[in-house]
Amino acid sequence: MTTIRPYRDADRDALYDICVKTADAGGDATGIFTDDRLWGDVFAVPYVVRHPDLSWVVESDDGRTIGYVVATDDTDAFERWFREEWWPSKQRAYSLSGADEPTRQDGIIRYASRRAPGRETHAVEYPAHLHIDLLPETQGQGLGRRLIETLFAELQSRGVRGLHLGMNPANTGAGAFYERLGMHRLESDPDTTMYGVRFE
Repeated sequence: MTTIRPYRDADRDALYDICVKTADAGGDATGIFTDDRLWGDVFAVPYVVRHPDLSWVVESDDGRTIGYVVATDDTDAFERWFREEWWPSKQRAYSLSGADEPTRQDGIIRYASRRAPGRETHAVEYPAHLHIDLLPETQGQGLGRRLIETLFAELQSRGVRGLHLGMNPANTGAGAFYERLGMHRLESDPDTTMYGVRFE
């Protein structure tokens, strides 16, 4: 039976795999970067290192990890840690292309290098944020909803007043999913669609 359970350290390699296989607006991004682990080192694994208590996975009936939600309850504190501790330990593994036209990998590396507290204006009203990724075999079973509801319940129990997230505007299915969960659109730039939810 497919189950949702707290993250374990043994899940880490699976998170890298799931992250790259869903990174291209929900599709497989394998081979887009010179090292596929860059996706996970920016968008998944730092969260389970910093906040294993805010990380859950989907485990298949044959014991595979096939989806996850990861989060922080304090975006500015997380971004300070990412900038000062996490990214300096990882960035030497990833180099800019040096091309006249920046590559997609260059964009992610520069994004990671610019992350810092105070850069996300929505963090004031919506201090938590999340990343969720599900392999295609998990979809349509209500597992994404269950993952997010598990996270929301924990954030509410901690007195967190709201959560935001950003997504690729091309991933229209994800946007519809977030809206079904009661999230609403926030002010966004052309490259990222932002959603938020307040907890009473």
